[in-house]
Amino acid sequence: MVPDVKWLTAGPNVADVEIAIGAHKGKLHFIPRMPLEPTNTQLPFKFQRRQLPLCPCFAMTIDVNKAQGQTLKSVGLDLRQHVFTHGMLYVALSRTGSKNNIQYTSLLQME
Repeated sequence: MVPDVKWLTAGPNVADVEIAIGAHKGKLHFIPRMPLEPTNTQLPFKFQRRQLPLCPCFAMTIDVNKAQGQTLKSVGLDLRQHVFTHGMLYVALSRTGSKNNIQYTSLLQME
């Protein structure tokens, strides 16, 4: 997903987006469909599909003071890089009511 954009409309061949923040705030952009081809060359045939290179998502930047009181249904954490302080990790883990709703990726899972 292109960060900091507001999705206005999506037609059959193009998505209209508006820049939400920054120096280009308010400017309109058009994102066209892109031809995608699989890299698996073991297939006995070639095919191509055209797709908008967008997917809806939600991300939250954790600020220890501002995240308090916010509850989420599920929480996903990427712990492959050391970017969390102890307080930030505590806030991220405490945003959901159950440990079953927490998913994480760590270096230990990658090995």
